[in-house]
Amino acid sequence: MKIVAIANQKGGVAKTTTAINLAAALAEHKRKTLVVDIDPQGNASTGLGIPADSRGTSVYDLLIGSERAGSAIVKTPTERIYLIPSTTDLSAADVQLHNVSKRSFLLKDALASREVIEAGFDYVLIDCPPSLNMLTINALVAAHSVLIPLQSEFFALEGLSQLMLTIRDIRQTANPALRVEGVLLTMHDSRNNLSLQVERDARETLGSLVYSTAIPRNVRLSEAPSHAVPALSYDPDSKGSMAYRAFAREFLHNNNDLI
Repeated sequence: MKIVAIANQKGGVAKTTTAINLAAALAEHKRKTLVVDIDPQGNASTGLGIPADSRGTSVYDLLIGSERAGSAIVKTPTERIYLIPSTTDLSAADVQLHNVSKRSFLLKDALASREVIEAGFDYVLIDCPPSLNMLTINALVAAHSVLIPLQSEFFALEGLSQLMLTIRDIRQTANPALRVEGVLLTMHDSRNNLSLQVERDARETLGSLVYSTAIPRNVRLSEAPSHAVPALSYDPDSKGSMAYRAFAREFLHNNNDLI
C-alpha cells in the first residue's frame, strides 16, 4: 500500500482535481485506491459523490481518536475508489490537537490500522489543505511520498520553496523515508508564453522530478465536480481526462507498477 500526500500550501493549484482524477485513472488500471480527504473544505468528498449530509464518520473522528479507520471508509460511486471523508469539524483540529502527544502521527497510526491494511488498497491518496498546518504535517508524516501540483503561473516556483523546506524538516524528524514523488504542472496552456516559461524554469530547477505530462486548463475538469464525478467519468474524451490518464501511466511506471 503506497501512501501519497498531494500537497502545496498554495490554494487553487488543482490538488483536489488531481486526487480525484488520479484515483479514477488508477481505477481504470484496476488499482484499488483510498482517497483521504484531510481538507476541511471537503471538496474531494463532494467531487467523489459523497455529499456533506451523508458523511458519517470522518477523518476528524480518526484524528481525535473517537473512531477507527475501518468505520470511516466509504465506497464511492466509482468502482475501486474508496474515501475517508472530510467535514467542517476539521477546521478546529489544529486547536484541539495542540496539546495531544504525538499529534503529528495521528493519521499515520490510523492508516496503519488492521482494517486499512486488510482492505487491500494499492494506493492511498491524501488530499491536503492549502496550508502547512497540523493537518498537512499529519499527511506528510503518514506518507511515503509527496506529489506536488504546480500551477503554470507567476510565482509558482517561489511558493514551492516553503513546502520543500517543510518536507526537509519532516525528513529530519518524523519521517526520514519521505521523498518527493514528483511535481505535476497543472493549469498549463501551451499557447501561453508564461506557461511555457514556468515549465522551462521548473524543468531547469527540478529536473527529473517534473513529470513529462502537464495537465491543461480544461473546462471539463472544472465542470465535473458539480456533477460529483471524476472528469474521467464526466467526459472521458476531454483533454483533461486524457492528460490525467497519461499522468497515471507515468505515475505507475515510476512506481514500477505497469503491467
